[in-house]
Amino acid sequence: MTAFLAAAVISPVHAQADEFEQGLGTMWEVLWHQSGTPTRLVRWEQEIRVRVFGVNLANHKQHTLQALADVTAEAGIRLVDVSDRPDAAQVANVSIEITPDGMLEDNQPCVTYLNFQTETKIDSAAMQMRNRDAWRCAYHEAMHIMGVRGHPAGKTVLSYFPTKVDGLLPLDRTMLRAWYSPRMRGGMTPFEVFAVMADELVTGQVDITKAASARDRFYARTIDQMQSFADGNGDVPMIVKRSGKSTAEGIRFGRMEMSYFLGIAYMEGVTVAQDPTQAVRWLQRAANLGSRTAQARLGAATAR
Repeated sequence: MTAFLAAAVISPVHAQADEFEQGLGTMWEVLWHQSGTPTRLVRWEQEIRVRVFGVNLANHKQHTLQALADVTAEAGIRLVDVSDRPDAAQVANVSIEITPDGMLEDNQPCVTYLNFQTETKIDSAAMQMRNRDAWRCAYHEAMHIMGVRGHPAGKTVLSYFPTKVDGLLPLDRTMLRAWYSPRMRGGMTPFEVFAVMADELVTGQVDITKAASARDRFYARTIDQMQSFADGNGDVPMIVKRSGKSTAEGIRFGRMEMSYFLGIAYMEGVTVAQDPTQAVRWLQRAANLGSRTAQARLGAATAR
């Protein structure tokens, strides 16, 4: 009986630790494109002016606008509904269309396209949601509109296997707050972005010291895995494979990008100890694979 009571007391702690680890994993997975390429940070640096149009608006407009209101509130971005203006198509920088049921494919009933001149800030976005799927798609696609592009596993509306579709989950709110925090800037690498998101997750834990240690262990494992991936031996996260949309070209490009990202991580000491030798090694590998950004950074690093 004593052993049983002890287990009953300890198990919530283990459950919380497991949930924290899963949260870190979800945050890392959200930084991967379905093609198999890790992504840089892009976000809004201006107010969002949204136009909602299409079929069956009476049933979908309010819910769609609420989803966008929730994500922009967490991000601290001003939202303006211009749907009823005669010049809505011209002034909107976010267009959301509710399409007829036959317009989109069953394996992609909703989709968001982000438009940007450089992979730093979002200039405009377009979302389409099929009429019969608009309710379950609204929050998922609203997260994408904010620049959070991945489809991780875990407790998030971005998951292909969500536990909730009609509102943001705590992890979604944490990611949005981090994504739009003053510590972030457009174009940051996945390691730089992940460090900010992980810190945001740590601050919400009861035992911050223990959570920080778990975060650092996760950093070490992830760096090892990504070095293997960049070298051509490791693989993309399992959830990327499960999406069925990764491509050989996407993964090849992902290995080049990850080599560059590792170089920056070692150069700046982000999620890993600063190491100029390792920084040059990974930048050189990325440059050899064709990364012009790595070539430029390598030239600047070796010129010092």
